[in-house]
Amino acid sequence: MAVKIRLRRVGQKKAPFYRIIVADSRSPRNGRFIEEIGYVNPLTEPKDVKINEEAAKKWLSNGAQPTDVVAKLFKEANITKD
Repeated sequence: MAVKIRLRRVGQKKAPFYRIIVADSRSPRNGRFIEEIGYVNPLTEPKDVKINEEAAKKWLSNGAQPTDVVAKLFKEANITKD
């Protein structure tokens, strides 16, 4: 089972809000997920990003692969696999 850390879109039409989730790579974007580890609100200036650092590091060390966007968010928050 390939586990990914990716964004799940919630919020209203034209008002995106994303949750950072850990999910099986085969499940749909807004489908079943294993754990929610944070959120991103791109509409605020600067964008509001909250990540549970412990959970993110745990999943990265367990082999979960972040998507390109999530990897960029992790880099901005200085979250790396230890």
